[in-house]
Amino acid sequence: MPISPNQGSTGGGTTVTITGTNLTGTTAVLFGTKPATGVTNVSPTQVTAVSPAGSGEVGVTVTTPGGTSNPLPFFYVGAPFKSGLSVSSGPTAGGNTIVISGTGLSTATSVSFGANSATPTVLSDSQISVVVPAGAAAGSVGVSVTTAGGTNNGLSYTYIDAPTITAITPTSGPTSGGTAVTITGTNLTSTSQVTFGGALAPFSVINATTVTAVTPPGAVGAVDVTLSNPAGTATDAGAFTYAAGPGI
Repeated sequence: MPISPNQGSTGGGTTVTITGTNLTGTTAVLFGTKPATGVTNVSPTQVTAVSPAGSGEVGVTVTTPGGTSNPLPFFYVGAPFKSGLSVSSGPTAGGNTIVISGTGLSTATSVSFGANSATPTVLSDSQISVVVPAGAAAGSVGVSVTTAGGTNNGLSYTYIDAPTITAITPTSGPTSGGTAVTITGTNLTSTSQVTFGGALAPFSVINATTVTAVTPPGAVGAVDVTLSNPAGTATDAGAFTYAAGPGI
């Protein structure tokens, strides 16, 4: 006589289906010593009931006018606890995989990012991975994990739009580097990298539309300038020119 599901929240409220024989006229379903609520005789072979609050493993029995059944194991699961996200931001389009750490995650069935949800992959009781769904718009949303033990939230994830570059000033400087350059564009707040011709440049974020950087040394000629954030990379092709110094 199977029971499905065979686990649920310690707070109770899990609707279970018990399948067997001679179940007509069921008068009670017990989870250990506690009676279930909402007992419904679906058919002679099936009964549904709502679990009471409990803890650990208990035996579930069905009582009919003919007697009481053998017990079936039911496991009470505590609500999950989340301790952190491996990555707390990403593109508004979603599609990136993150790892959520915590406890009680082995029965995770859903992870919600704001109003959108995804099905996770359970790695262990302390870790699950999930592909982030697309977000409705850039900005921060709450993250909640649903398991057999309930739903837990309290973490946040930030959707970010990919950056754009609209202007670079000045557009040239010496091959020795050291030129202070102002890059303007959009979605620059979370800038993580700036390069000139593939070489990393030190930078500072001024605001959402402005980043300043100092050119690294480079060879004579025009080079691409790139600016990256967790959502993507913007490239301004040939935007900065390394100029040769004068010779006498």
